[in-house]
Amino acid sequence: MTESGKSLRERLVDVGVDLVAEEGAQALTLREIARRAGVSHGAPRRYFPTHLELLSAIARRGFAQLAVRAATILDDTAADPRTRLGALGGVYLDFALGNRGMYELMFRHDLLESGHLGLRDSSLPLFRALVELVAEARPEQDARVVAGALWANLHGIAQLWGWGSLQLATGTADFAPLLRTALDAHLGPEGGR
Repeated sequence: MTESGKSLRERLVDVGVDLVAEEGAQALTLREIARRAGVSHGAPRRYFPTHLELLSAIARRGFAQLAVRAATILDDTAADPRTRLGALGGVYLDFALGNRGMYELMFRHDLLESGHLGLRDSSLPLFRALVELVAEARPEQDARVVAGALWANLHGIAQLWGWGSLQLATGTADFAPLLRTALDAHLGPEGGR
């Protein structure tokens, strides 16, 4: 790929990242991304043969951003697994709530070409890390199932918090108590089994 081709490809993804942040995943049309990149509406097809491939490249950026935020927690082997799970849950919720459009796009694997551009390679490591931490915290449990249920719980908290529903229902202005309760529900009470 030529340098100019690489820069246009990257510019299209950059524009998509900005657009999803400003207007959400529904705004990510090839035509709008091309318009904002200052190219013809057919130009993105040279680099992304399908709309799904461009969406996947944009989502991959989101996974990279989330991975950077999670890395410090995952690298901190001095902290116990439950503490790390709580910190990872907090990072996940902060990311989801601070990047709603990107978050929505990232987890819509039904919309994305997850295998073709290596999106699964970007999305699955975080889940594997969650499974490993759950296995350390609760070795007697099926870590994949518990991690999946915890992830679903965190996703639900993120969605309902983002819509304002949990604040209304619980009367709280902070999701931390909900995160602690989710950890207790999936891992057992802190300090006890």
